[in-house]
Amino acid sequence: MSSYLHPQLPLGFEPSELFTFESFVAGKNDVVAGLAQQAALNNGETQLYFWGGGALGKSHLLQASCNLAAKNQQTVCYLTQAEIIGQSADMFDGLEQVELICLDDIETWLTGNDWEVALFDLINRVRENNHRLMMASAHPPVEAFVKLPDLRSRLSWGPVFQLQTLSDKEKFQALHFRAKQSGLELPENVADYLMQRYPRDMFGLFERLAMLDKASMAMQRRLTIPLVKSVFGGE
Repeated sequence: MSSYLHPQLPLGFEPSELFTFESFVAGKNDVVAGLAQQAALNNGETQLYFWGGGALGKSHLLQASCNLAAKNQQTVCYLTQAEIIGQSADMFDGLEQVELICLDDIETWLTGNDWEVALFDLINRVRENNHRLMMASAHPPVEAFVKLPDLRSRLSWGPVFQLQTLSDKEKFQALHFRAKQSGLELPENVADYLMQRYPRDMFGLFERLAMLDKASMAMQRRLTIPLVKSVFGGE
């Protein structure tokens, strides 16, 4: 078993108020959010696997878990495809020493036998060290993107959840919470306009809200429908 942390691992995770359990509007995902929160506090499952399409909150849950664990003086590591792609599979050497490991976008970098074996070994070492591992993917572990049968089995050692989309009411709630976090007043009619005129996935809505926040500050104007039209166009 490796006894060192790979020097290229980006372990300087900075807790952020943007991705927390308080700001996560769970909707039908309340059970998985609760389990992730307990795992982050080292009071529950030692392994969790979330899957589903884009903009469902997978990355939010992983980062919220790291935030909570870090605030409770635990060592954490959050890795996405940006940190992993282009590296060699030995970057997982010694990672089991970290108390909470969160691996995002696994379908994007779990390519080739080397990475599958590396993740298989990491899961075993994390369990031996009584630490915790959370993973997120666009696909369930039983799908063909995992070629190694033993790894497919290991990915299901803990609870596996498919995240569900939010209702329109819950999306309104999430938009208002994100606006409040940014110190932005989001009138009801503007939120309704965004929901009716533009794609309703949460990533796109949050991205537009961030652009409106910048425009509102730059123009020194309140957030209104005419401002939205001036930024994105429309009648």
